[in-house]
Amino acid sequence: MAIELVIFDLDGTLVDSIADIAGAVNHALCKIGSNTLSLDEVRRLVGSGVEHLLLRAAGIDNIDDHDIVKKDILKSHFLSHYTEHIADKSRPYDNVIKTLDTLSGIKKAVASNKLESLSRRLLDKLSMLKYFDAVYGYDSCHERKPSPVPLIKLMEVLGTGISQTIIIGDSGTDIEAGRAAGIKTIAVSYGYRSVDSLKDADYIIDDLSEIIPIIKAIN
Repeated sequence: MAIELVIFDLDGTLVDSIADIAGAVNHALCKIGSNTLSLDEVRRLVGSGVEHLLLRAAGIDNIDDHDIVKKDILKSHFLSHYTEHIADKSRPYDNVIKTLDTLSGIKKAVASNKLESLSRRLLDKLSMLKYFDAVYGYDSCHERKPSPVPLIKLMEVLGTGISQTIIIGDSGTDIEAGRAAGIKTIAVSYGYRSVDSLKDADYIIDDLSEIIPIIKAIN
Protein backbone atom coordinates (compact mmCIF):
# COMPACT_ATOMS: atom_id res chain seq x y z
CA MET A 1 0.00 0.00 0.00
CA ALA A 2 1.10 3.59 -0.62
CA ILE A 3 2.67 5.68 2.14
CA GLU A 4 0.03 8.09 3.47
CA LEU A 5 1.67 9.28 6.71
CA VAL A 6 5.24 10.32 7.51
CA ILE A 7 6.03 10.73 11.22
CA PHE A 8 9.06 12.88 11.99
CA ASP A 9 11.16 13.26 15.08
CA LEU A 10 11.84 16.94 15.71
CA ASP A 11 15.20 17.77 17.33
CA GLY A 12 18.11 16.39 15.34
CA THR A 13 15.85 15.37 12.45
CA LEU A 14 13.89 18.40 11.25
CA VAL A 15 15.58 21.11 13.30
CA ASP A 16 19.08 21.65 14.63
CA SER A 17 18.06 23.00 18.03
CA ILE A 18 20.98 21.93 20.19
CA ALA A 19 22.43 25.42 20.76
CA ASP A 20 19.18 26.74 22.25
CA ILE A 21 18.65 23.58 24.31
CA ALA A 22 22.21 23.81 25.65
CA GLY A 23 21.70 27.47 26.47
CA ALA A 24 18.64 26.65 28.56
CA VAL A 25 20.34 23.67 30.25
CA ASN A 26 23.35 25.78 31.24
CA HIS A 27 21.10 28.61 32.43
CA ALA A 28 19.35 26.13 34.74
CA LEU A 29 22.63 24.60 35.93
CA CYS A 30 24.01 28.04 36.78
CA LYS A 31 20.93 28.77 38.87
CA ILE A 32 21.72 25.83 41.18
CA GLY A 33 25.48 26.39 41.18
CA SER A 34 26.39 23.40 39.00
CA ASN A 35 29.06 23.31 36.33
CA THR A 36 27.89 24.06 32.81
CA LEU A 37 28.23 21.64 29.89
CA SER A 38 29.64 21.91 26.39
CA LEU A 39 27.46 21.68 23.30
CA ASP A 40 28.69 18.14 22.62
CA GLU A 41 27.96 17.07 26.19
CA VAL A 42 24.38 18.32 25.96
CA ARG A 43 23.97 16.74 22.53
CA ARG A 44 24.78 13.33 23.99
CA LEU A 45 22.08 13.75 26.67
CA VAL A 46 19.06 14.83 24.61
CA GLY A 47 16.32 12.55 23.35
CA SER A 48 14.47 11.17 26.36
CA GLY A 49 12.64 14.21 27.66
CA VAL A 50 13.51 17.30 29.68
CA GLU A 51 13.58 15.68 33.14
CA HIS A 52 15.97 12.95 32.03
CA LEU A 53 18.12 15.56 30.31
CA LEU A 54 18.34 17.81 33.35
CA LEU A 55 19.00 15.03 35.84
CA ARG A 56 21.86 13.69 33.75
CA ALA A 57 23.19 17.21 33.13
CA ALA A 58 23.27 17.81 36.89
CA GLY A 59 24.89 14.42 37.54
CA ILE A 60 21.91 13.10 39.50
CA ASP A 61 21.55 9.32 39.26
CA ASN A 62 19.54 8.17 42.27
CA ILE A 63 16.82 10.64 43.23
CA ASP A 64 16.17 11.35 46.90
CA ASP A 65 13.87 14.00 48.41
CA HIS A 66 16.52 16.69 48.06
CA ASP A 67 17.12 15.80 44.44
CA ILE A 68 13.39 15.93 43.66
CA VAL A 69 13.38 19.55 44.81
CA LYS A 70 16.53 20.24 42.78
CA LYS A 71 14.98 18.60 39.71
CA ASP A 72 11.88 20.79 39.98
CA ILE A 73 14.01 23.92 40.34
CA LEU A 74 16.12 22.91 37.34
CA LYS A 75 13.03 22.21 35.26
CA SER A 76 11.44 25.53 36.17
CA HIS A 77 14.53 27.52 35.18
CA PHE A 78 15.05 25.46 32.02
CA LEU A 79 11.46 25.85 30.80
CA SER A 80 11.36 29.56 31.55
CA HIS A 81 14.57 30.24 29.62
CA TYR A 82 13.92 27.78 26.79
CA THR A 83 10.39 29.04 26.14
CA GLU A 84 11.76 32.54 25.70
CA HIS A 85 14.81 31.58 23.61
CA ILE A 86 13.54 28.48 21.81
CA ALA A 87 14.40 29.68 18.31
CA ASP A 88 17.28 32.09 18.85
CA LYS A 89 19.74 29.82 17.03
CA SER A 90 17.60 26.83 16.00
CA ARG A 91 17.15 26.32 12.27
CA PRO A 92 15.73 23.60 10.00
CA TYR A 93 18.37 21.36 8.47
CA ASP A 94 19.25 21.68 4.79
CA ASN A 95 16.45 20.69 2.40
CA VAL A 96 13.91 20.16 5.19
CA ILE A 97 11.50 22.84 3.97
CA LYS A 98 11.92 21.77 0.35
CA THR A 99 11.19 18.17 1.31
CA LEU A 100 8.12 19.10 3.35
CA ASP A 101 6.82 21.06 0.36
CA THR A 102 7.41 18.05 -1.89
CA LEU A 103 5.39 15.88 0.51
CA SER A 104 2.38 18.20 0.30
CA GLY A 105 0.07 15.36 -0.73
CA ILE A 106 1.03 13.12 2.20
CA LYS A 107 -0.03 13.47 5.83
CA LYS A 108 2.77 14.52 8.14
CA ALA A 109 3.13 14.43 11.91
CA VAL A 110 5.74 15.12 14.56
CA ALA A 111 6.41 12.73 17.45
CA SER A 112 8.88 14.36 19.82
CA ASN A 113 10.11 13.63 23.34
CA LYS A 114 9.95 17.33 24.24
CA LEU A 115 6.78 18.91 25.59
CA GLU A 116 4.02 19.23 23.01
CA SER A 117 3.67 22.96 23.74
CA LEU A 118 7.40 23.51 23.16
CA SER A 119 7.37 21.37 20.01
CA ARG A 120 4.55 23.48 18.61
CA ARG A 121 6.21 26.71 19.69
CA LEU A 122 9.50 25.79 18.00
CA LEU A 123 7.77 24.79 14.77
CA ASP A 124 5.65 27.94 14.84
CA LYS A 125 8.66 30.20 15.42
CA LEU A 126 10.35 28.62 12.40
CA SER A 127 7.17 28.90 10.25
CA MET A 128 7.00 25.09 10.02
CA LEU A 129 3.86 24.29 12.03
CA LYS A 130 1.66 24.65 8.94
CA TYR A 131 3.22 21.54 7.41
CA PHE A 132 1.96 19.09 10.04
CA ASP A 133 -1.42 17.47 10.56
CA ALA A 134 -0.55 16.58 14.16
CA VAL A 135 2.21 17.34 16.67
CA TYR A 136 2.79 15.07 19.67
CA GLY A 137 5.19 15.65 22.54
CA TYR A 138 6.14 13.41 25.44
CA ASP A 139 3.08 14.62 27.37
CA SER A 140 0.59 13.95 24.54
CA CYS A 141 0.19 10.27 25.44
CA HIS A 142 0.62 8.15 28.54
CA GLU A 143 3.90 6.81 27.12
CA ARG A 144 6.77 8.32 25.14
CA LYS A 145 9.22 6.98 22.57
CA PRO A 146 10.72 4.36 22.47
CA SER A 147 7.21 3.16 23.28
CA PRO A 148 5.19 2.72 20.07
CA VAL A 149 2.13 4.30 21.73
CA PRO A 150 2.57 7.82 20.28
CA LEU A 151 3.02 6.40 16.77
CA ILE A 152 0.03 4.09 17.09
CA LYS A 153 -2.08 6.97 18.38
CA LEU A 154 -1.02 9.18 15.47
CA MET A 155 -1.97 6.45 13.01
CA GLU A 156 -5.37 6.15 14.66
CA VAL A 157 -5.98 9.90 14.72
CA LEU A 158 -4.86 10.41 11.12
CA GLY A 159 -6.51 7.27 9.78
CA THR A 160 -3.56 5.33 8.40
CA GLY A 161 -2.37 1.76 8.81
CA ILE A 162 0.98 0.18 9.55
CA SER A 163 1.89 -0.40 5.90
CA GLN A 164 0.96 3.20 5.06
CA THR A 165 3.19 4.85 7.68
CA ILE A 166 6.90 5.49 8.14
CA ILE A 167 8.92 7.20 10.88
CA ILE A 168 12.04 9.30 10.39
CA GLY A 169 14.41 10.08 13.26
CA ASP A 170 18.00 10.50 14.34
CA SER A 171 18.21 8.02 17.23
CA GLY A 172 17.69 4.47 18.34
CA THR A 173 14.70 5.74 20.30
CA ASP A 174 12.88 6.56 17.06
CA ILE A 175 13.91 3.31 15.40
CA GLU A 176 12.84 1.22 18.40
CA ALA A 177 9.47 2.97 18.53
CA GLY A 178 8.92 2.46 14.82
CA ARG A 179 9.86 -1.21 14.87
CA ALA A 180 7.60 -1.81 17.88
CA ALA A 181 4.75 -0.12 16.00
CA GLY A 182 5.42 -2.33 12.98
CA ILE A 183 6.23 0.50 10.57
CA LYS A 184 9.19 1.20 8.30
CA THR A 185 12.00 3.24 9.87
CA ILE A 186 14.35 5.79 8.32
CA ALA A 187 17.32 7.19 10.24
CA VAL A 188 19.13 10.43 9.42
CA SER A 189 22.91 10.39 9.76
CA TYR A 190 23.25 14.14 10.36
CA GLY A 191 21.49 14.27 13.74
CA TYR A 192 22.64 13.90 17.33
CA ARG A 193 23.58 10.21 17.31
CA SER A 194 26.36 8.20 15.66
CA VAL A 195 25.61 6.22 12.53
CA ASP A 196 26.60 3.04 14.40
CA SER A 197 23.62 3.51 16.72
CA LEU A 198 21.24 3.64 13.73
CA LYS A 199 22.06 0.26 12.23
CA ASP A 200 18.63 -1.24 13.02
CA ALA A 201 16.81 1.25 10.78
CA ASP A 202 15.40 0.03 7.47
CA TYR A 203 17.10 2.95 5.73
CA ILE A 204 19.83 5.46 6.66
CA ILE A 205 19.96 8.76 4.79
CA ASP A 206 22.38 11.70 4.75
CA ASP A 207 19.86 14.36 3.66
CA LEU A 208 16.12 14.55 4.32
CA SER A 209 15.38 14.91 0.62
CA GLU A 210 16.50 11.29 0.20
CA ILE A 211 13.19 10.14 1.69
CA ILE A 212 11.40 11.09 -1.54
CA PRO A 213 12.81 8.25 -3.69
CA ILE A 214 12.42 5.84 -0.75
CA ILE A 215 8.73 6.66 -0.47
CA LYS A 216 8.30 6.32 -4.22
CA ALA A 217 10.01 2.93 -4.12
CA ILE A 218 7.77 1.73 -1.28
CA ASN A 219 4.71 2.98 -3.12
